Amino acid sequence: MPRVKGGYTTRRRRKAVLKLAKGYYGSKHALYRTAHEQVMRSLAYAFRDRKQRKREFRKLWIQRINAACQLNGTKYSLFIAGLANAGIEINRKMLAEMAVNDAEGFAALVKTALAAPKKAVAAEKVVVLKKATKAEKQAAAAQAKPAKKAAAKKAEAPKAAAPKAEASEDLSKKTVAELKAIAAEKGVKIPSGAKKADILDLLK
Repeated sequence: MPRVKGGYTTRRRRKAVLKLAKGYYGSKHALYRTAHEQVMRSLAYAFRDRKQRKREFRKLWIQRINAACQLNGTKYSLFIAGLANAGIEINRKMLAEMAVNDAEGFAALVKTALAAPKKAVAAEKVVVLKKATKAEKQAAAAQAKPAKKAAAKKAEAPKAAAPKAEASEDLSKKTVAELKAIAAEKGVKIPSGAKKADILDLLK
C-alpha cells in the first residue's frame, strides 16, 4: 500500500494550532495532538469568560459604590432606590468612577437620592384605577342585562315562527286525506271535490 503524506494543507493547519499554543507548558506547545486538545479547551474557556468578565466588573463596581455609600452614612440599596425615585439615570460604572475619583460629587448624589420622595403616589393611583374599573364593570353588567333580555326575545321570535314554516312545508308533502283530517281538527270546512291546492289555501 502506498505511503500517503499530509502535504502543504495538513502542515498549514497544524502550524496554525501550534501558533495558538505558543507559550503553553511542556509538550502542549510542541506536539500537535496535545496542543490541539489544549487550544480547544482554551477557546472554550475564553468564550465563557468573555461573559463572566462583565459579571465580575459589575460586582467590583457595586463593591466600590457600597463602600462610598457607607462613608456617606447610607447603604447601597437605599442609594440606588433613591436615585430611581429622583429620576437620575447613571450606570454603575460611572457611579464607581465617581466614588473613587470624585468624592464630593458622589456625596451630592447621595444627598439628592436620600431627599427624593418615595413612589407612594404611583401606588395610590394604581389602587384608584382598580376601584374605578370594578365600578365600571358593575355599571356595564347592569346595562348589559336589558340588552341580553332583548336579544333573548329576538332569538325566541324566529323560533316561534319556525314551526309555522315547518308546518306549511309538511302540509304540502301530505296527502289529500291527511289534509282533510287536519282541516276537520281545526274546524275548517272543505267543499266536496276540492283539490289539494284549494285545501292548502284554506289551511293557511
